[in-house]
This record gives sequence, structure tokens and C-alpha cells, in this order.
Amino acid sequence: MNKTAKVSVSLDAELVVEVMVLAGIGSPQDAVEAVVRDYIARGHRTEARVQTQDEPRREPDAARRPPQG
Repeated sequence: MNKTAKVSVSLDAELVVEVMVLAGIGSPQDAVEAVVRDYIARGHRTEARVQTQDEPRREPDAARRPPQG
């Protein structure tokens, strides 16, 4: 059985209604949860893009260095 911890948060009603309208979701709980999940997913995608952009830059720098010894 998978138990998930729950947190209750109070938010301004106008903010929640705007999230519901923008997300097209009728339930306040589901709308806010969808926005939070999307925010987290965007963060992970950004991290992945930054990593893939940094990797090619590191390799040529190492190849340009003259051999030491």
C-alpha cells in the first residue's frame, strides 16, 4: 500500500479561481495540483536541457589542452 503525505495550504480564492480557469479544471484541488506538477516538470526539463548543453562544451575544452608531461 502506497501512502502519500498530504499538506493543506490556504490560498487566495481569486488566485485559485484564475488557476482553475487557465487550467480548464473545475476542482480547485485538482487545478492547483496540476499547476504545481507542471511547474516541477518544467524544472526537470530545464535541468536536463542545461546538462545536455553543458556536456558538449566541456569535451572540446579538454581536447584543446596540450598534453602535459
